[in-house]
Amino acid sequence: MKPSFRKLPVVLAIGGHDPGGGAGIQADIEAVGANGCHCATAITCLTLQDSCDVQAVMPLPAKQVIAQAEAVLNDGLVSVIKIGLLGDTVTASAIADLLKEHEDIPVVLDPVLAAGSGTPLATESLLSTIRQQLLPLCALVTPNSPEARRLAPHTESLEQCARTLLKTGVEYVLITGTHEQSDRVTNRLYDKTGLLTDADWLRLPGEYHGSGCTLAAAIAANMASGRDLLEAVNNAQQYTWESLRYGFRSGRCQSLPDRLQRHTSQPEK
Repeated sequence: MKPSFRKLPVVLAIGGHDPGGGAGIQADIEAVGANGCHCATAITCLTLQDSCDVQAVMPLPAKQVIAQAEAVLNDGLVSVIKIGLLGDTVTASAIADLLKEHEDIPVVLDPVLAAGSGTPLATESLLSTIRQQLLPLCALVTPNSPEARRLAPHTESLEQCARTLLKTGVEYVLITGTHEQSDRVTNRLYDKTGLLTDADWLRLPGEYHGSGCTLAAAIAANMASGRDLLEAVNNAQQYTWESLRYGFRSGRCQSLPDRLQRHTSQPEK
């Protein structure tokens, strides 16, 4: 008799490789796994970076990126696709074409447009491709406030940014408030009807590398597990905040989220 194997929901993460393990594909693997799913991957680019900054981005040929993704998509059942650092315009356009062939799979896009230090990682051409080709194919986009303003320029408020992005065809927009000057971090989720919900979180001291990747990957995993989008977003925010709360230092600069939840004690809130 053949052995019976259990199945885990699969998230396909498409993004860049961070050699320090703080962001990118390793962040996706850890966050997806910690949220009960299996993470398959397609690498868009190699990067030269550490906990302080990104020094270089080296995109892989678009054909290689698509071949990786197709190998996963053709082999098994992918529940959700999560997209991070794209690398270049050619790759972004090729990924859009791939998504059109798999329109039944929800897509979560984390628009990685700059390093944590502020170093730009996206040209105006790439921004245009994201707006015109990728966003219409996504269930959710998760920009922080600077990314939202870059994707939706000439807007006066973050709410207007959300409205502008929703007009591209993306179903939901989650704008995170980590970069705002406020005592608490407010994350706001919008759909075509307006503000769906907002969540306030205690602003933690210090700076963190890979928080956006962690949040988007955790949302994707929750969606892959069958939760509706609102529950997936709420669960992922709690998980991400706890990961940051117990963050650790691996280098000289930014802390990394403890995505594997390796802490053994729970301090009082």
